[in-house]
Amino acid sequence: MRAHYLQHVPFEGLGSIQPWLDAAGYEITRTRLYESEKFPSLEAMDLLVVMGGPMSVNDEADFPWLVAERRFVRDAINAGLPVLGVCLGAQLIASAMGARVYSNPEKEIGWFPIQGVTSGDNSIFSFPTSAQVFHWHGETFDLPQGARHLARSVGCENQAFQLGKSVIGLQFHLETTPESAQQIVSHCRNELVLSSMYIQPEEEILSVKPSSYTAINRLMGSVLSFLLPNDV
Repeated sequence: MRAHYLQHVPFEGLGSIQPWLDAAGYEITRTRLYESEKFPSLEAMDLLVVMGGPMSVNDEADFPWLVAERRFVRDAINAGLPVLGVCLGAQLIASAMGARVYSNPEKEIGWFPIQGVTSGDNSIFSFPTSAQVFHWHGETFDLPQGARHLARSVGCENQAFQLGKSVIGLQFHLETTPESAQQIVSHCRNELVLSSMYIQPEEEILSVKPSSYTAINRLMGSVLSFLLPNDV
């Protein structure tokens, strides 16, 4: 089994997704977009993970590879591959499938709750009624045509969606570990301008208990188990 991920900056890697895939027996490869690496053949993977990054889907002038990446993501979805998008990755999925990506009224940076949108359908992933998760985003997206709404928050309506049976986009970061939280704070602390009730100071972001990471990493495991039911 082969998992491939698209990485946009060196400091946003797989986080807790890595040990989950290792335990499930996946061979893991990646494309470093920031090094202008080429995309592999879709036949060479059984799962595509699209990670986050500080750039916007709409920054094509500064990052021209976004055009090819969006096409690659769309081709993967149309080929029926399981696809997971995290933050920028979710926005890329939405954009690739024709939905709009734009600035959210509020930036969300830190630990804030999401609320699951229940469906009563076993073919749709169900988030908890409420879960405290890690956020770092200033943009949002419209839901792609045919997508199911999975989660919202007070500060951002479209927090997660599912497209078909095997594509999930998450605006928030369930893969975050203490190490990756420190990395993103170190590289993006210029965004910690306390101009919004949904931006926490650095000390608050990094002072959460280990159980907070355990909880979101467990929830990420549930998402992966849903996307890859025969591989766990």
